[in-house]
Amino acid sequence: MTAQAFDPRALRDAFGAFPTGVTVVTTRDASGHPIGFTANSFTSVSLDPPLLLVCLAKTSRNYATMTGARHFAINVLSETQKDVSNTFARPVEDRFASVNWRSGETGSPVFSDVAAFFECAMHEVVEAGDHVILVGRVTTFTNSGLNGLGYARGGYFTPTLAGKAVSAASEGNIKFAAVLERQGEVLLLGTERSLSLPGCEISDGNPSEVLADHLEDVTGLNVTIGFLYSVYEDKTDGCQHIVYRAIAGGGDPKSGHFYSPSEIDPAAACDKATADIIRRFALESSIGNFGVYFGNETEGKVHSSQVEETRR
Repeated sequence: MTAQAFDPRALRDAFGAFPTGVTVVTTRDASGHPIGFTANSFTSVSLDPPLLLVCLAKTSRNYATMTGARHFAINVLSETQKDVSNTFARPVEDRFASVNWRSGETGSPVFSDVAAFFECAMHEVVEAGDHVILVGRVTTFTNSGLNGLGYARGGYFTPTLAGKAVSAASEGNIKFAAVLERQGEVLLLGTERSLSLPGCEISDGNPSEVLADHLEDVTGLNVTIGFLYSVYEDKTDGCQHIVYRAIAGGGDPKSGHFYSPSEIDPAAACDKATADIIRRFALESSIGNFGVYFGNETEGKVHSSQVEETRR
């Protein structure tokens, strides 16, 4: 895609292919009130001197406060803190009411149970298009050793979620499948009255590698396995089902057809579980945020993955 034809949403989705951590940036306003926002545009810059950066949209309601702050803190969220990420990504009246926090050495709020936090003195504010880059000089930090919360392509990923899939898989016969995506569409097999996700049973080997090989054999396309999408027990067939999101390469599939999520009729699915996956994928695709489902074929819970990708 050339620069003249860039679609902002498509560009943001492409940026989202790069997995990042999730942080909450905090400081205090001129009245001493704590402020904070979720950001995944964080990176280390230098060890000597110790510098880091985070990006902030010029449209952010925190723009004036953050660019004028003398100090700020970066809270690197742990894998159990999705709720904290969601809280600070939304227009909640008092974001700090539901978080265990304290004032750091420079006064910026630092959270409990984070993977790490860094307190910083403002080193430089750099103009960068529709954002600014806040460069901070680290004055103190703590590393808890906890796993960090990951984010990519609109969804969270954590070692714990992967562990749950492995645990579920060990409890019975296993069937693996994929929501195979390409340019906003998903590939389904079968007829329009009995659509199914591509997949296979796996008894040994690395599941993601075996699944990728199977999908490539069935479709004739290059396939990259992504993150977990659904883990459930189906009592009707006595199997554990593990569904991944996956990305397909270019070309015409030798089996199946790509459908726009909005065009897929869940009633045409081969079973209720597949219908629920199709329905959820259509909804989550429309908002650009994806969760992971744990349960059975009739009931369970979607672990929310809603978080802003624009550094507010």
